[in-house]
Amino acid sequence: MIRRLHVDVRSSCSFLGTVLKYLSLTLFFPTGIALYYRESPVPFLVTLVVTVVVGVGLERLEAEPRLDHREAFLLVALTWFVVPFVGTVPYLVAGTGTVADPVNAFFESMSGFTTTGATVMGSISVETHSRSIMMWRQLTQWLGGMGILVLMVAILSELSVGGTQIIRQEAPGIKVEKLTPRIRETARALWLIYAWFTLAAVVVYYGLHLAGLAPNMTAYNAVAHGLTSLPTGGFSPEGRSVEAFEPIVQWAVMLFMIVAGTNFALYWYAWRGRPERLTENAEFRSYILVMGVIGGLISTLLFLGVGLATVPESVSTIPGSVERSLRHGFFQIIAIVTTTGYASMDFNAWSDTTQVILLFTMFLGGSAGSAAGSIKIIRWYVIQKSMRRELFRLVHPEAVRPVRMGTTGDVIDEETILGIFVFVAVFLTLFVISTVVLLVDAHRTPGLSLSALEAASAVIATLGNVGPGVGVVGPMNSYEPFSDAAKLYMIFLMWIGRLEILSVLVILTPTYWRS
Repeated sequence: MIRRLHVDVRSSCSFLGTVLKYLSLTLFFPTGIALYYRESPVPFLVTLVVTVVVGVGLERLEAEPRLDHREAFLLVALTWFVVPFVGTVPYLVAGTGTVADPVNAFFESMSGFTTTGATVMGSISVETHSRSIMMWRQLTQWLGGMGILVLMVAILSELSVGGTQIIRQEAPGIKVEKLTPRIRETARALWLIYAWFTLAAVVVYYGLHLAGLAPNMTAYNAVAHGLTSLPTGGFSPEGRSVEAFEPIVQWAVMLFMIVAGTNFALYWYAWRGRPERLTENAEFRSYILVMGVIGGLISTLLFLGVGLATVPESVSTIPGSVERSLRHGFFQIIAIVTTTGYASMDFNAWSDTTQVILLFTMFLGGSAGSAAGSIKIIRWYVIQKSMRRELFRLVHPEAVRPVRMGTTGDVIDEETILGIFVFVAVFLTLFVISTVVLLVDAHRTPGLSLSALEAASAVIATLGNVGPGVGVVGPMNSYEPFSDAAKLYMIFLMWIGRLEILSVLVILTPTYWRS
């Protein structure tokens, strides 16, 4: 007996075609960069043609596509797989460096669109790769930061019907907060806030250059880093990341990383005359507290010198220096908590203790409704409140004590609490399994020596969309030494990590496809 599928695949693919068709417009930006610097625009023109042809072809699969909740699941998963696949074309056509390899190009593109920031580029520079290719790399992170489909909901009226379901699956967090009566207007508000903060970052970065405080922060670098600060991406056209710039730039980048890791809905309320929502928000207070405590701890260890494994000449000025210790300690913790992945120094020089602290920090994540990845502060907040509730129940078994959110007193329903525990359990289970997978694969990969700590950091860095890990995948290194099989597996981790795992895993279940 043949059972009918209950998912309209043609409709999902048709909407995907529409997304690709409009996304092709973004290729005019790197094309303009190429023409300005007198570089070949061919990689982007070829990609534009391919994207439009594929998009129009898919769009015609269904004349009147529908978008129910099952189709929304499939559309989100397909979009976040196909768009990075299309994003590999400029790398392959340009044919420069390690990203000329198809697997490496797909890895770099997936890392870009998912704002992971892990790289397989052996040489990160505009000398090896053109300025336009490097700017395309930056642009992929900006497009993925607030969400490709959130942008499409804001633009396309045909997606507004299922917009809430789409944003719920794509936007990071545990629920969608409608800022306006219409979800399309909410999507527009989020993208406008995102765009304005990006512009502010570019202006501040370049302003430091014009003021003579940051000689290396040219207009090109200001735009490049503005495009990856707000999406918490961490790609940089500089091989040494933000270490290449003056300390004042690093302090400025810290500010915008904190902004990017905050729930964007809070900025909307502040703009609407309710700034108290920011200080009253329990998640925001926890977010700031966590970065303050861990950043202070790391800074203290660096100041005392015990936070460094060795004290090479490049970092010999950190112990005993309050400013340098605070800057590097807080910069790296903010970069990891917000999953931005920038680096102000090579933390492979840190001691085992500080590296382990850094590893655990990778599990925290920023706020829900932000561009940050990983588990998210709100989930840890709810877990600790639930644990306190259960301890109270052991003493008072007859008591009814709901879990509430901070000063607002909003009750968190039991279904949401269960969903959080399920998500964290799946996340940690996948982390453990994937660490073993990478360790096993490393044993059969010539020239790759991988410790358990390095494997664990590579997994959480890709699954949590953090970017750099420790050791071989440290901030000044790359993922290039891994085998193609391991890279493809980490591409899978970045993909499902960006969509918070369950949104992708659900389409792999028979229940999803059948009634």
